[in-house]
Amino acid sequence: MTTDLTSRFPLGAAVTTAELDDDPHPRLARLREREPVSWLPALGGWLVTARDPAQRVLRDAAAFTVDDPRFSTAQVVGPSMLSLDGPVHTRHRDPFARPFRPAPTRERFTAFVAAEVDRLVAGIAPAGRAELRGDVAGPLAVAVVAEALGLDGVDAATVRSWYGAFVDAVSAITAGGAAPTAAGEAYRLLTAAVEDAIRASRPGSLLAGAARDEAGLTTAEVVANAAILMFGGIDTTEGMIANAAMHLLGHPGQLELVREDPGLLDAAIEESLRLEPSASVVDRYATRDAALEGARIREGDLVRVSIAGANRDPSVFPDPDRFDVRRSNAADHLAFARGPHFCFGAHLARLEAHTALAALLERLPGLRLDPSRPARPRGLVFRKPPHLHVQWDA
Repeated sequence: MTTDLTSRFPLGAAVTTAELDDDPHPRLARLREREPVSWLPALGGWLVTARDPAQRVLRDAAAFTVDDPRFSTAQVVGPSMLSLDGPVHTRHRDPFARPFRPAPTRERFTAFVAAEVDRLVAGIAPAGRAELRGDVAGPLAVAVVAEALGLDGVDAATVRSWYGAFVDAVSAITAGGAAPTAAGEAYRLLTAAVEDAIRASRPGSLLAGAARDEAGLTTAEVVANAAILMFGGIDTTEGMIANAAMHLLGHPGQLELVREDPGLLDAAIEESLRLEPSASVVDRYATRDAALEGARIREGDLVRVSIAGANRDPSVFPDPDRFDVRRSNAADHLAFARGPHFCFGAHLARLEAHTALAALLERLPGLRLDPSRPARPRGLVFRKPPHLHVQWDA
C-alpha cells in the first residue's frame, strides 16, 4: 500500500520533516495546487493543505477524530477535551469554556493583562533593546495562564516549568521515544496544586468551578484539562504575539499604516495569524474509509491538517504570501481551528496580543527589528521565531 501511495503522490513522497520545520510554505503551495490531500511518508499519514478539505476534516469529528490511542498529548496527561470527541468531549470542555466567552473574558482579564503588559514593557524600556519572545510574549502568556487557572501559591515560573516538561514529553513520544521522568513529577505537582485549588474554592476559581460543575468531572479529569490549558494558552499565544510583532516590524509600510490608524492593529493581528499561525498543523484519525479530494483514506489513517497551508489558499486569500493589514477577509483564517475543537481561548489570546502590541508600539519609540540578528519562524507544529531581537530609541 505504501509503495502505491508513494507513486500516486510523488510531491508528498518528496517532502521532508526538515523542510516543513524550516520553511514549509513553498512546498505547501505546490502540494495545495497539485496534491491538496497528499500522502507524506515523512509524516506516516495524509497532509491536507487546501482550505475546503481542511474545514471538512476539522468540522467532521465523526469521520476524523482526535480520540485515538496514538494521540501523544493524551499519553502524557490522560483523556481531556483535546483528545476526546462527542458527548464526552462536551462534558470535559464546557465547564472550562463557559468562563472564556467574550464578555466574561473582557471582564475578568482586561485589567490583569494591561497591568502585566505595563510591568513587562516598563522593565525593558530603558535598555533600548530586548528579545521580545523571552522578555514579553512568553512571560505574558505564562502569567495569564497562571491567573486563569487560579493556582494559589504557584508562581508563573513554576507553571512554565511544568508546561515545559509536558511539551518535552509530547515531543519525545511523537518522535517515537519515551516520556522523560520530569513529566511525571510535573504532573504530580500539578495534581497537588489543583487539589489545593479545589479545596480552597476561591471565588472565580476556574478549577474549583470545573470540579463543582454539573458535568461531574473527577479531580483527575480537572488536572488533565488544566494541563491542556497550559498547552493552549502558553505556546500558541506566545507565538501569536511574537509572529505578529515580527510581521509588523518586518514590513515598515504596513507598520506605518497601523501607526497612522491604530484601529488597524486588530486587522494586523488577524493577518499575522493567517500568514503564520503559531499552531501550524493539527492531527486527526480517520474513523472509517473516506474519500477526500480524490484521496482514498482508510480507517485508522493519520490525517494531518495543515493550518498553514489552508490559510494561504489563493482561492480564498488572493496574493496569499503577502502581509496586508487591509486584507478584508483575513479573519477567515483557520488559526483557531473549526468545529468542536475550535479554540475557546481565542478571545483571551486576541486580548493579550492587542494589549502587548499596542503598548510596544506606543511606548518604545522607533521600535524596529535588530538588523544584526535576523528573525524568521521555525517549527514543524508550533511555528514562531526562536528569538525576536528588537531595538528602539531609549
